[in-house]
Amino acid sequence: MTSNLISLFIIGSFFAIISTHTQAQDVRELNSGWKCAPIGEVGHNGKALSQQDYDINSWLPATVPGTVLTTLLNNQKVPDPFYGMNNLEIPDIYETGRDHYTYWFVKDFEMSIKKGEEAWLNFRGINYSCDVFLNGKQVNEQRHKGMFLRQSYNITSFLTSNGSNRLAVIVYPPDPVGNPNGGQGGDGTIAKNVSHQYVAGWDWIQPIRDRNTGIWDKVTLEKTGAINIKNPQVITKVPGLRKSNANQQNDAILIVSTELENPTNQAAEGTISYELNGNTISQSVTIPANQTIKANLPNFSIKNPKLWWPNGYGAQNLYDITLTFKEKKKVSDEQKIYFGIREISREWNDHTQSMQVMVNGQKIFIKGGNWIISDAMLRFTPERYDAEIRFHRDMNLNLIRIWGGALAERPEFYEACDKYGLLVIQDFWMSGDCNGKWVDPMKLEDQWTRRKYPDDHSLFIESARDMVKMIRNHPSLAIYCGGNEITPPEDILEALQNDVLSKEDGTRWFITYSNSDSMSLNTIGGNGDGPYTIQSTDVFWNHKTWPFNSEVGSVGVGDIESLKRFIPKEHLTPPTFNDSTVDKVWDYHKYIGYEHHIRPYGDATDARDFGRKAQLVNYNQYRALMEGFSSHMWEWYTGTIIWKTQNPWTAMRGQMYDYYLDPNACLYGLRKGGESVHVMYNHTNGMIMGVNNSFDTYHNLMLKVETIDMAGNKKLFTQVVVGLEPTSAKKYLSMKSYVDKVAKDDGLFLKLQLLNMDQNMISENFYWIPDKNGTYSGLKQLPSVAITCNAYLVEEGKINVSLKANESGPVAFFNRISLVDESNQERILPVFYDDNYISLTAGETKTVTLEYDSSKLDIATAKISIEGWNVKEQLLPIE
Repeated sequence: MTSNLISLFIIGSFFAIISTHTQAQDVRELNSGWKCAPIGEVGHNGKALSQQDYDINSWLPATVPGTVLTTLLNNQKVPDPFYGMNNLEIPDIYETGRDHYTYWFVKDFEMSIKKGEEAWLNFRGINYSCDVFLNGKQVNEQRHKGMFLRQSYNITSFLTSNGSNRLAVIVYPPDPVGNPNGGQGGDGTIAKNVSHQYVAGWDWIQPIRDRNTGIWDKVTLEKTGAINIKNPQVITKVPGLRKSNANQQNDAILIVSTELENPTNQAAEGTISYELNGNTISQSVTIPANQTIKANLPNFSIKNPKLWWPNGYGAQNLYDITLTFKEKKKVSDEQKIYFGIREISREWNDHTQSMQVMVNGQKIFIKGGNWIISDAMLRFTPERYDAEIRFHRDMNLNLIRIWGGALAERPEFYEACDKYGLLVIQDFWMSGDCNGKWVDPMKLEDQWTRRKYPDDHSLFIESARDMVKMIRNHPSLAIYCGGNEITPPEDILEALQNDVLSKEDGTRWFITYSNSDSMSLNTIGGNGDGPYTIQSTDVFWNHKTWPFNSEVGSVGVGDIESLKRFIPKEHLTPPTFNDSTVDKVWDYHKYIGYEHHIRPYGDATDARDFGRKAQLVNYNQYRALMEGFSSHMWEWYTGTIIWKTQNPWTAMRGQMYDYYLDPNACLYGLRKGGESVHVMYNHTNGMIMGVNNSFDTYHNLMLKVETIDMAGNKKLFTQVVVGLEPTSAKKYLSMKSYVDKVAKDDGLFLKLQLLNMDQNMISENFYWIPDKNGTYSGLKQLPSVAITCNAYLVEEGKINVSLKANESGPVAFFNRISLVDESNQERILPVFYDDNYISLTAGETKTVTLEYDSSKLDIATAKISIEGWNVKEQLLPIE
């Protein structure tokens, strides 16, 4: 049937699941040609509207999948709510009433069937409730409710004989819609629904005016024979300790099952089967009339399997099988399934007092990012998902947590995580803010009442069951979580633990809430997660926090090119020292302050200067965050998850790239600090350290430590052979007294390198050290330099940029490379750089590789822009 993925993995002593993308044999999506109108302008019911003689020519073209607000925006009926303060110009549903955003959606389509065929209409997501009509008849017997609950209707008897059909769907908004009064989730009542909560506003987003009412996810038509394959599940056993680089692996066991639906009035007999490695695995079954059964196929042993590993630890190998049901040797339905074999388990670390995640028997130090949603208005595409998850791979992260105030992520999200090796924690739809953890004067109802949200517990449980069936087969899905900072109500929690997850999955670890003691024992008090503001980088190295912090976050403002995309020119005014004054548009876009951290570079003179200096702070903030946590690997911590790594709206906080997919220096600082094998400098005590996030042992690494003054003079501090054990951090030597001495007047540059015995670079790290007063006095006076640059096309979609510094002179510091449109010098997005914000010492040459979508860009119209702290911008042709 609809797109799905099947996954195999083990958690604890449970089975492992294999992940798969599934595709039925005859499915087409209804994603164009829709029309819509508000209920107030339509004087007829669904039976009339779904007749083809009803005139809808005057109706608006509708965006499906999409929301009412997206349709209005695409028809230029409202301004872009992501720009400036336009959102204030759009009527909010709390003020207008629900009817204002209650819409009819109509679609004409062609479909006819032959004898023995069955036709199906599938909705993967409608927010919030709906009635469905086809060719003058109502399809659903009772009104469908629930944002996350899929719908599938057998429409065989509804189709016309001539193949011309009309579908009409009325979509009602959530009820209640919530008062967007400035609280987290507004007045909290949005959580009385089984839906996402952020749409009433949060500290990182303004309210979504229609609360995302609409047919927001895919609508598909499907043809099968008498039997329909539904919700397949593939489980694997992958026992023992595995190595990602092993030439030979012990066997893995596949356990495949699926639901088989028979909508006819006659029993059906047949075989369900798949082929793998030249073997056919099959099972004979009988499906009674008008029933759905679960069919279990014989177990199959895979010889020398190619395993799936998280990012940084090995390859993300995927297999495929085609699951086929045949009745009397005729194919009734089939689904192609792509999967990856791996086993996830967990182990309590008595030293850190937190859980450590194991994959294929190996412990993984978790470097994670919190994810809200790809687009606040639910404008999802596989391409955007792929780009965002690729950015997370490029940050050297290995896990994404889906925050509980958003949604059950889509299969396309999980497919990207499978591809790039990002493990996933999937929250269910609860938050401490809306669901009653704290006293909150912004909330309409008291904690006791909010603790019972949502109103319909049965719908929540049914939606959770359906979500699990939709996503359980992805290798990336590792952990389920009951809610953000709070457990669900007791009856829902009981159902999740002892019914839904045990019956529909049975393989994954379940955390009752995101900062649960079962994940990370809280022995220091407080909420068990955070903080969420900029911190002194000393804190990351020296302050012991919770042993698996599920949310620790900071700043993320982009540079002037990013700011100009959503802030009007007249409001491009930077905050003053300690954020004592902040422009109203910046404030509306949830700016989180840099406090005093810009001043060491000099107070910003304008927005461009602010953005430039903010990137230096961004880079250091996130490099230090990951380095500090990694330095205490298995000593204090088993992992950490950054709050947060992306924004689904044009917010000015917690992001490694902006809404438009333009990376800022946060991404590259985090990428540097999270390297698989990494050399780093603890500025608080001068300690040079190494970190090894791989399974390999390194005995012969050359550590080279070099200082560079503001004139560009280099001095070798030491060069020594060092080693690194697997998944470990190691202290090498301290150079604090030396650094304090030579940096006291103007500051200092520090260059660290790890090389193998072939003198190939394993890790390089470049630091800028302040003077004795904590200011970057040397940087403020750093002379301008020129660098020699060339750009050439390696192959379609890939460019190499070569940068060479002069043989003598100062460091060419902090150079941003961008692929730009030649006509206006605007950045082409998204583009993926293997490094950025790079510095070159005298005589040094570096090459940066960037990749872009060649199908969407004529490279003849593009150039490379390079600009640094003390390097004037230059535009390069691409040879």
